[in-house]
Amino acid sequence: MVFRGTISDVPDFDPSVDAETLYNAMKGIGSDKETILDLITSRSNAQRQEVITAYKCSFGQDLIEDLKYELTGKFERLIVSLMRTPPYHDAKEIHDAVKGAGTNERCLIEVLASRNNKQIQDMVAAYKDAYGRDIEEDVIADTSGHFKKMLVVLLQGTRDESGVVDADLVQQDAQDLYAAGEEKWGTDEATFIMILGNRSVTHLRMVFDEYEKISEMSIEDSIKNELSGDFERLMLAVVQCIRSVPMFFAKRLYKSMKGLGTADNTLIRIMISRSEIDMLDIRECFRLRYEKSLYNMIKDDTSGDYKRTLLNLCGGDDDLAGEFFPEAAQIAYKMWELSAMTKVQLRSTVRPAPDFDPAADAQALRKAMKGFGTDEDAIIDIVAQRSNAQRQEIRQAFKSLLGRDLMKDLKSELSKNLERLIIGLMLTPAEFDAKMMKKAMEGAGTDEHALIEILVTRQNEEIQAMNAAYREGYKKSLEDAIHSDTSGHFCRILVSLVQGAREDGPADVERACADAQELADACNAESDDMEMKFMSILCTRSFPHLRRVFQEFVKCTNKDIEQIIKKEMSGDVKNAFYAIVRSVKNQPSYFADRLYKAMKGLGTDDRALIRIMVSRSEVDLFNIRKEFKETHDVSLHEFIQVETMIGDTSGDYRKTLLILCGGED
Repeated sequence: MVFRGTISDVPDFDPSVDAETLYNAMKGIGSDKETILDLITSRSNAQRQEVITAYKCSFGQDLIEDLKYELTGKFERLIVSLMRTPPYHDAKEIHDAVKGAGTNERCLIEVLASRNNKQIQDMVAAYKDAYGRDIEEDVIADTSGHFKKMLVVLLQGTRDESGVVDADLVQQDAQDLYAAGEEKWGTDEATFIMILGNRSVTHLRMVFDEYEKISEMSIEDSIKNELSGDFERLMLAVVQCIRSVPMFFAKRLYKSMKGLGTADNTLIRIMISRSEIDMLDIRECFRLRYEKSLYNMIKDDTSGDYKRTLLNLCGGDDDLAGEFFPEAAQIAYKMWELSAMTKVQLRSTVRPAPDFDPAADAQALRKAMKGFGTDEDAIIDIVAQRSNAQRQEIRQAFKSLLGRDLMKDLKSELSKNLERLIIGLMLTPAEFDAKMMKKAMEGAGTDEHALIEILVTRQNEEIQAMNAAYREGYKKSLEDAIHSDTSGHFCRILVSLVQGAREDGPADVERACADAQELADACNAESDDMEMKFMSILCTRSFPHLRRVFQEFVKCTNKDIEQIIKKEMSGDVKNAFYAIVRSVKNQPSYFADRLYKAMKGLGTDDRALIRIMVSRSEVDLFNIRKEFKETHDVSLHEFIQVETMIGDTSGDYRKTLLILCGGED
């Protein structure tokens, strides 16, 4: 096995000398923490075990007990955990996850989904030795249902590791998974458990490829559609580990540090357990997926001796390197391939109401607004639970039956964010986009992020309809407005996008290779020439074609297109190109990230929140919800509930957003 860790055996190792150094660092008043952490993080686990033995022989004391006595808090937890062998460390993590009142299901999922047969078998033995109990019995006692069954399968440590692949069985397994889920009403969970819990990694990767051909959907999307709760999380973790264990851990590390507070137990567990196995690959996957190196995220999110120890385990800052390790380049190439193969089934959260009667809805809305006071609940229940086409019929019926303009009546009766949201829902998509573009450019400042988001994510026909609505509504062309409000390369990018003339159709492989080479050559050109070349390709080619271009770019350069954009460009130009790449890779994920940024931190960007919730509710908001939960470990529904509570005293704005959201994940 190729060594991909950051910690290895130190040369000229003398356990007796190390034992004495540690003893001296801890004797007397206070302790020399720097000496302790530098020594322990520069020895392999096998060498640490020799130091423990030498310490007891030389001083008649237990090194781990002395470390516990001298150190405190997270730093103590981290150093003491480093002194345990991997099987005993895993056994303790599982024991802590199931003991006491609650269960740490995420710890169970992470450990059991990611370990190979030998690691699991060694852990089972260590658990028995350390606690005098059977790990399987403890897990069974603390979990239930299909989640429990899959954990028990994984605990056997009997996954096929032969590497032999039977092409007929690949076809059969893919068909069986499809029949057990997408093809039938309800799900046959036992089939998912049997296949995902026992087949070899090589075999399952081929099954996943075959499954996508049959169902036109990734296995991950099927699991999200068919399963729920901890069982869904476990099966997704198994699939992610089959695809790439380093990428699985990169995601887990990111989630442990993002947002308010750090999940230190997760951070410690992963940094220790992977430091001698694949930390180099995890670092590369982290940089591939997120906007900074693992090293810098740890640096920003932790402090003191705890931080120094984690950074030693991390082993280096990849933001300084700029290139992939060969293995990480292969992962990046494969990710683009998966993105190209996957036919995402876009799912809305708002659909046409059955038994629709526009006249009755018009009368009900009028009743809710006439007289003293307004019945906001009645308005919300009608407007948020009709499709946009139905809302247009209601507008027409309101004028025909009552001789009144529904939009004016709503504006006079509602206020603040609720009014903006309800009016946004009543406009046609083209009118709404035109209005959002207008709002982004009016007044003193420009909301460049809004301009980018709209123009990057809309189809040609949507952009053309928006152009027409803008001219009709504001007696000026949208292109002229962009020229007036922006400048330089950023203006050129927006003008290119606002033509609504992006190519359509699948990837042309030969042309994609040529485009990738042109982008690679442009990276060595002057800044202006580079940006113009990127614009000529990124703003005009179809999304399927660009997926192939970005994949071939990895092969040409051993670099990731996102990293190049972030490193070589700046300001609004960087943001625009980055948004295109993110949308090409996974548009629902791009919107999930935009929603998160709109709500996190101090104050909510309500304009962005309204814009996305309105514009995507009949397109792909269900997919966005799933990506939001996957990336941020909290449901969009829950996040909206918490983040809009302060500014929305009546709760009507929040209630409307939650109806559009369509449910809790």
